[in-house]
Order: sequence, then C-alpha cells, then structure tokens
Amino acid sequence: MFNKKLLLITLVLLGSLTAVNAQKVAIKNNLLYDAAATPNLALEFGLGKKTTFELGAGVNWSNFSDNKKFKHLLLQPELRWWTCDVFNGHFFGVHAHGAQFNVGGWDIPIGRLDTFKDSRYQGYLYGGGISYGYQWVLNPRWNLELSAGGGYARIHYDEFPCSDCGTKLNEGIYNYFGVTKAAVSLIYFFK
Repeated sequence: MFNKKLLLITLVLLGSLTAVNAQKVAIKNNLLYDAAATPNLALEFGLGKKTTFELGAGVNWSNFSDNKKFKHLLLQPELRWWTCDVFNGHFFGVHAHGAQFNVGGWDIPIGRLDTFKDSRYQGYLYGGGISYGYQWVLNPRWNLELSAGGGYARIHYDEFPCSDCGTKLNEGIYNYFGVTKAAVSLIYFFK
C-alpha cells in the first residue's frame, strides 16, 4: 500500500544521512501551513559545504464546521544546493512529495478548486519538482526562509457527492503541473 512505500522511502533517506555534517541541524515550521490550520515540522541536515537535506511533513486530521474536510498527511523530502554557505542566502532544490487526502465542502471559487464545494475527494498523490529559496540569518540560532517550487503530482482519487455522505460517484487519476511547494519558515538550529 502507499503508506508502506512512503514510509520505506523515508526510512531509506533518513538512513542515508550517516555523513551528516554535525555542525548544522535545523528544525523548521512553515508559517503558511500554520495559516491553513495544518501542524507541520521539517528537519534539515547539513550534508556538506553546499548541500543540505530537508524532510518536511504536515498533517491535518481536524474536523471543521459544516462537515468541511481538509484532512491530509504530506511528506516532502528535498535535496538542496546552496550558492554560498549552507543555511545562508540562495538555494536551489529538488523535492519529492507524497500525500493522502480527504477534502471537500469548501467554497473556493478559483479555477478547478470550485469543485470542492459540492464534492468530496479522497485518495493519494505522489510526484516531484524543483524549488528556489532564500534564507536570512536572524541570529546564531534562528533563520527565516522563503521558498517556492513547481513540478508534477499524479493524483489518484475517489469522488463523493458531498463532504460527509453518499456513495462513490467517480474515481480517476489527474496529472497536475504547477506549484508544488510554498513556504515561509521559521528555523531553529541545534549546534
């Protein structure tokens, strides 16, 4: 199943970090995810003078009023190359992502998101992309980061008629190209 594959990939990636540069390990919180009521954390490890590895996760199992659903679990690992020093200035990244979701009951009148008003979708997705970002050093323990990325996601879904009821209407696969990452992160360093 999807969860077991994603867990195995994550464990392999974490296990490959035996050469982590011990001088720099950071824990991060994406404030954009917080604004969407999604608890999240990421760990970023220095691998060398110009490379880091980040593993981010966000989860939302909350119930909203009026049977609105925005339940999901997202994992997003990223390998970063820094133009100067790690954790300072410009970086370019390559990321992957995998998620499970159950979303519906939201009135979002923008593009294809308007479909969430009268339907509920549940399923999973996977894909990858590239990103760019910048980090500002605030002090020796704290940084601020802005980053954005674009890429691909293959979305497998089941469609239901409303956010809390009904039998399955449809199932399908959707190929998405567009924004796959956005972050305004507050970062704390362990040294």
